[in-house]
Amino acid sequence: MTYAELSAEIARLKAEKDAVILAHYYVPAETQALADYVGDSFYLARLARSLDCKTIVLCGVSFMAESAKMLNPERTVLLPDVTADCPMAHMVRKADVDAVRAQYDDLAVVCYINSTAEIKTWSDVCVTSANAVKVVRALPQKNILFIPDMHLGHYVSLQVPEKNFILNRGYCPIHHRMIAAEVEALEMEHPDAVVLAHPECTQELLQEADFIGSTKQMIDYTATSDAREFIVCTVVGVQREMELATQGTGKRFYFPATTPICVNMAKVTPEKVLACLSDNTGEVPMPNNVQAATTPLERMLELAAR
Repeated sequence: MTYAELSAEIARLKAEKDAVILAHYYVPAETQALADYVGDSFYLARLARSLDCKTIVLCGVSFMAESAKMLNPERTVLLPDVTADCPMAHMVRKADVDAVRAQYDDLAVVCYINSTAEIKTWSDVCVTSANAVKVVRALPQKNILFIPDMHLGHYVSLQVPEKNFILNRGYCPIHHRMIAAEVEALEMEHPDAVVLAHPECTQELLQEADFIGSTKQMIDYTATSDAREFIVCTVVGVQREMELATQGTGKRFYFPATTPICVNMAKVTPEKVLACLSDNTGEVPMPNNVQAATTPLERMLELAAR
């Protein structure tokens, strides 16, 4: 089946099953092209609950599909590849959270949305990279346990110095292994390029950045900046949206030599999107203790909207 034939069959099935396809910026470009909406975690979480459809096909990893299901309990949510997981989403232990809660009275457990539904139940509020600073600053608590990503947590702590941060030792393997030396090599080759970095990167790499922001914030920056070249420190899947946002401008994008590909996002191929729609496979079940997991998501949406 050609890509055009595959695309046409997906369009037919979407109409038949009243489905909407959501895709994260990190899935392959050809999968993004099939989607009705493409965005980052915060955008997809907020958008999912406003859709008028029976079925949501979530082209991303499992924690995203879980969040979509929790916010849309009456809808069917399909994950094209059920093995597409996020290692960081599991990188915190309940015993560690309990120990910090026992140590501090005035504490908020802030959970990055890149986490399992179970981990969300241990938390007071969720955040994304786009809204973490705003949400944490709005919390009344002085002490913040930030889980699971230590790099985003450290970045937020620098923006909100009035609060005391306790960091968990989780990380995104792709952002964690980006090294400053590869960025510096690109800077030597492209001295006029602006360095953009996601706050999941290490502190050493963030020190090389001219702009730090979420995936969506980086895309917007490339569209409005006068710069013509950009060194991009995040997963390479974002290139498609950057090129669309800057179409006709001649702007160029460079990624580190060790190409930052998320192997889990890469699993979400057009063929798997077709298969899940055709066979109704990959249905995401409602997580256990859904109310406790949904409450931090709801609070995030409330605080981020202020």
